[in-house]
Amino acid sequence: ASHDLTQIVGECAKMRALRHMIQTVAPTDASVLILGESGTGKELVAGAVHGLGHRHGASYVRINCAAIPEALLESELFGHEKGAFTGAVKQKPGRVEEADGGTIFLDEIADMSRPLQAKLLRFLEDGSFTRVGGTQELRVNVRLVAATNRNLVQAIRENNFREDLFHRLNVVQFRIPPLRERGEDVLLLAEHFLRQFNAALSRSVRGLSQAARQKLRSHHWPGNVRELR
Repeated sequence: ASHDLTQIVGECAKMRALRHMIQTVAPTDASVLILGESGTGKELVAGAVHGLGHRHGASYVRINCAAIPEALLESELFGHEKGAFTGAVKQKPGRVEEADGGTIFLDEIADMSRPLQAKLLRFLEDGSFTRVGGTQELRVNVRLVAATNRNLVQAIRENNFREDLFHRLNVVQFRIPPLRERGEDVLLLAEHFLRQFNAALSRSVRGLSQAARQKLRSHHWPGNVRELR
């Protein structure tokens, strides 16, 4: 996907404000926290923050914290030394090293274990880390963008998320509204996807019937834009 604003379709007030805020914040190095239900387009916003910033020519590394087993996430993020654990046959640099000079996007940040949250906090303070099984302190310069569909305030209350890490990540917060709160955007998005699929599948579906439009408007969209697509 192209890392710009053209993919962030919508003309409701909240989406206009969101695009404006992305344009304002992207050129800075501020950490960004993106909140929104599943399927609202958090990845697109993260991509635009990177693509419109001064790091756009450098690496953009995305890690889904929920998709990687807890035991492997630290090694994935910070790398490991040879022999650090069974199966670590050679040294492996972490994704943060790959992202040096660029942006790292941590999706589903609330799924990260507390011990790893502590290491991430330290990393965010000065860019320093050690590989799993290593002693040498390494340092990189990355911008961090994080996202979650969970309620972090509740996670903090339940002791599942570190409050100090929340404040460190939450320098700039983007809240993406769910599709059911976006009014006529559902039709703009439907037309946007129709154009995409027409091109991709060599079809020429001309548009949506009145009945189809009515159906789209009245649906609740629990899966948000992903469901609509």
